[in-house]
Amino acid sequence: MVTGLGARRAIATAAAWTALLLLMTGCGSGVAAPTGKPGTQAVTIAGRTFHLELAMDDASRLHGLSDRAEIPADGGMLFVFPQPRSVSFVMRRCLVPIDIIYLDPNGRVVQTHAMQVEPYDTPERKLRLYPSQWPAQFAIELRGGTLETLGLQLGQKIDMPLDALKQQAR
Repeated sequence: MVTGLGARRAIATAAAWTALLLLMTGCGSGVAAPTGKPGTQAVTIAGRTFHLELAMDDASRLHGLSDRAEIPADGGMLFVFPQPRSVSFVMRRCLVPIDIIYLDPNGRVVQTHAMQVEPYDTPERKLRLYPSQWPAQFAIELRGGTLETLGLQLGQKIDMPLDALKQQAR
């Protein structure tokens, strides 16, 4: 966790990124009943069920899976944005590789990346960007190496309660 001047810089950087990303928005609508533990959503991808933590607001989306020593094989995080937009993720303070799947408002895969660990204290401006390429309303982060076992294709649909999740996003 960053404190003091580092925290202020991190918040200022996050605010700048948020403002930049908000310039490219569309619209979305739709209230999810997460399944399993509170604050999680079960999502089946290519026949495998994952129990994903929900990142529904700016603070949880900014922190993501930072500072995690491991990600369970059936775990990860589901990021939900209030509106579709072009987004980029970085490996800020991430200790393990993470795979990311970007989804459009209809739950179709628009991009995937196998994100690699960067030195822990890498300045924000030097972190590699992993872009969605197209407007995305959802991003799913999974344990690194999972993508290659799923065989996902661009345009493939991932079923989940899209409208309900969109309505909860802040």
